[in-house]
Amino acid sequence: MSESSAEVVADVVASAAAASAAGAAGSWRRATGLAGAAIGVLAAGAAAGVAIERMTVGRGMRRRARLALDAAGPYGTLRGTPGKAYADDGTELYYEVDEAEPDAGPNVSPRRRRLFGRKAPAPVTVVFCHGYCLSMDSWHFQRAALRGVVRTVHWDQRSHGRSGRGVAQTRDREPVTIDQLGRDLKAVLDAAAPDGPLVLVGHSMGGMTMMALAAQYPELIRDRVVATAFVGTSSGRLGEVNFGLPVAGVNAVRRILPGVLKALGQQAEWVEKGRRATADLFAGIIKRYSFAGRDVDPAVERFAERMIESTPIDVVAEFYPAFTDHDKTGALVCFRDMPVLVLAGVQDLVTPSEHSEAIADLLPDAELVLVPDAGHLVMLEHPEVVTDRLADLLTRAGAVPAGATVSGYGSTSSTAQPR
Repeated sequence: MSESSAEVVADVVASAAAASAAGAAGSWRRATGLAGAAIGVLAAGAAAGVAIERMTVGRGMRRRARLALDAAGPYGTLRGTPGKAYADDGTELYYEVDEAEPDAGPNVSPRRRRLFGRKAPAPVTVVFCHGYCLSMDSWHFQRAALRGVVRTVHWDQRSHGRSGRGVAQTRDREPVTIDQLGRDLKAVLDAAAPDGPLVLVGHSMGGMTMMALAAQYPELIRDRVVATAFVGTSSGRLGEVNFGLPVAGVNAVRRILPGVLKALGQQAEWVEKGRRATADLFAGIIKRYSFAGRDVDPAVERFAERMIESTPIDVVAEFYPAFTDHDKTGALVCFRDMPVLVLAGVQDLVTPSEHSEAIADLLPDAELVLVPDAGHLVMLEHPEVVTDRLADLLTRAGAVPAGATVSGYGSTSSTAQPR
């Protein structure tokens, strides 16, 4: 926990010390009743590990803590030069560009020197692709570290963040496909980085988007992509993931969840009100499926909640079926002849680390990094590990001088070894 976040939480806890335990229990019963009606078996299974903890804390206190963290948390505040690309169905795709600082010669910036040594990196563009129910802001820590060091592009997937709702979905009632997301990425590249070498970085659905790009535009990968990072993602077989639930729970979820999400998506206004009423329960579910450690900064947890909460339920419903259909194992061959980083949290319940190991098995020269005590949002839970490995990837790609790799924050080392 950061010192500032700890102070915020301590202040809120102190101000709420007189909350009524009986009132809290009653609020909990009402909240879980609404949540049960809304999300059924999924909530019952996913929230089991956090229910007891949250029954002991006053609902009003939690609400005030969320508001305090929203006001104090700096995460997701970085902005760059905005731009818009347009998908093949007309969907407006929002992106931002952070330009590299001009080469300052011997007066190189401390951040650039910390990450890569004194020489300026080559003119590459690093493109970050976010995951399901997130936004470009999920890369906050990595964006902050690389800001001004290399040119970066951050974009919001269709129907997420600041991008427009998918036209094909709202107008033509077409299902979302991972192939469509690959074409969306191509449109963003054409607008934001039409020439020059590229490094592609994708988390979860973002990594799948990169695989779909490769399947449809292999020549682009061959001619322009000089390095790739797959973070907490999968090339297929997501229908076999058990989400940490017992066998009976998994079978029930697989059987009814698609229909439940579709029904909820058709009653979006009612469901959004229900989500607000059951915010405490959703927060517990989000925490369980986002993080593994117990010492995550509460402001970071709340930041993740805000991103996920901001994804409308009908968008959640639209995208979910695409993952069981996703199979881009064959596209991985396009990445064989370049430096590749494959990184995952060992305790990821959404895209288990075994899926990352399967990707690395097909890319024998890839660096495989498995992060202990990390869940699905590893780039928020252990940002220093992800940033360090990305900096090393840029070095291996020739985007920065060979031998200058990161050894923790604040120093560089020419002798650091891959972990």
